Amino acid sequence: MEIWLLRHAMAEERASSGRDEDRVLTSEGRSRAEAVARGLAALEPGIEAVVTSPYRRARQTAEPAAKALGLSARIRESEALEPGSDPERILEELAGEEASSILLVGHQPHLGALLGLLVGGKGLEIPLKKAAVARVEVSGRWRGDLRALLPARVLERLS
Repeated sequence: MEIWLLRHAMAEERASSGRDEDRVLTSEGRSRAEAVARGLAALEPGIEAVVTSPYRRARQTAEPAAKALGLSARIRESEALEPGSDPERILEELAGEEASSILLVGHQPHLGALLGLLVGGKGLEIPLKKAAVARVEVSGRWRGDLRALLPARVLERLS
């Protein structure tokens, strides 16, 4: 299985509701999310499904990616991608997934801990910058090889 990780793009510092989960992308964040989505699609990654954190900024980053990949109907939310969740939860959830290549959209430090777990073991974190993408080829139970780490600016150039 291939797991692609995409950190959400730039979001407002504080939502009007005061709730972290309600923070939305800034206009710059929306533009970057769309450009990164086009760049990701240009790589022709073979992604078959998109799973996103239910937080608004993650969903707003996932939607253009799903659209660019032709997967708008294959996007779903998972609480296992919320910021405070244990990274092992999403891996357990993916164990039942039929897709062989999946894009996960979420938050730092959660995605960094997930990436670290997959390529180096529990307790390692490999931070992802906003709108950056990592590709991991999973070869065993929660073990994988890092195949790509792409900053947003590289993906924007591909778009």
